[in-house]
Amino acid sequence: MSQTITFTNDVGRAIDRAIARLKPNKTFVLVDTTTRLLVLPTINSETLRHATIIEIPQGEDGKCIATIIEVWQQLQNEGATRHSSLINLGGGVVTDLGGFAAATFKRGFAFINVPTTLLSAVDAAVGGKTGINFGRLKNEVGAFAMADEVIISTCFFNTLPATQLRSGYAEMLKHALLKSPEETQRLLEFDIEQVDLNALLPLLETSVKVKEEIVAQDPHELGLRRALNLGHTAGHAFESLALQRGKPTPHGYAVAWGLVVELVLSHMALQFDSVLLHRIAEHVRNTYGTMLIDCDDYPALLNLMHHDKKSRHGEIDCTLLRAPGDITTGNTVADADMTAALDIYRDLLGI
Repeated sequence: MSQTITFTNDVGRAIDRAIARLKPNKTFVLVDTTTRLLVLPTINSETLRHATIIEIPQGEDGKCIATIIEVWQQLQNEGATRHSSLINLGGGVVTDLGGFAAATFKRGFAFINVPTTLLSAVDAAVGGKTGINFGRLKNEVGAFAMADEVIISTCFFNTLPATQLRSGYAEMLKHALLKSPEETQRLLEFDIEQVDLNALLPLLETSVKVKEEIVAQDPHELGLRRALNLGHTAGHAFESLALQRGKPTPHGYAVAWGLVVELVLSHMALQFDSVLLHRIAEHVRNTYGTMLIDCDDYPALLNLMHHDKKSRHGEIDCTLLRAPGDITTGNTVADADMTAALDIYRDLLGI
């Protein structure tokens, strides 16, 4: 199933047009405590003025079975049917959980994603992955379900902390590496620290289309879609180790560090250009700093990579590049090679 993706800063009109097209018997809006307070009142939409609002807690802790049950309960109490629609207004937690609620209630009804963070716009809101966390594992329960429309705007980003903008930008850099040398150059030259939101919108549109094209060819991640995991095998391990330390790191920061590791592996195995590798490592160091690791952390990181959900038989599985746009998926990486890549990562990032 394809989805319509609309890029606009007139979000209210886009929402009204989408609902007019869907013609639901009742419309619901899922928000978290922050988007209800800071975002919902700013959107001039006739649809939103008459919709039923469902509010969930902010943050990853609320992306759980207890919250999804509450959302199902409210949908049931308010008379939702298979002909209703749900507008998910928020970051990745809202679009993930809301998409899962819409995919499962009454065996599925229409939903629209309106991402309010850069990370959700470029990643979570697009591509049809929905879900909740379960048993202390991220996105352990979910479904593939495409939003009927995704409405993407940069108008909400002026309230985002710099940390969140950087986090989303790491996913954009990943998409650029998957697309071409030219797009990689554009991303490396853009100033995300003094961001021009009008200039960011066309970059964001290009980035989302990279993911859209890959997902269209492989909606259920059976082959090509695994390319979107570039940087994520090492990145998820960094993210999980940070959680174990009690010092959580933003997802995009972990992905940025993971990109350096996996581009090192790409250089080792596929002769990825060393000059570009050093430039990207410098960009990551200057933008994201570094996660401090030493040799004593390697066993824990390797263990996390072996248990990554991309692994089929306990191997370390990575997406690697010969060059930007020249992708190889399903690469099995030996522990010794990953250890060497972690050593080089530490050198490149000045640890």
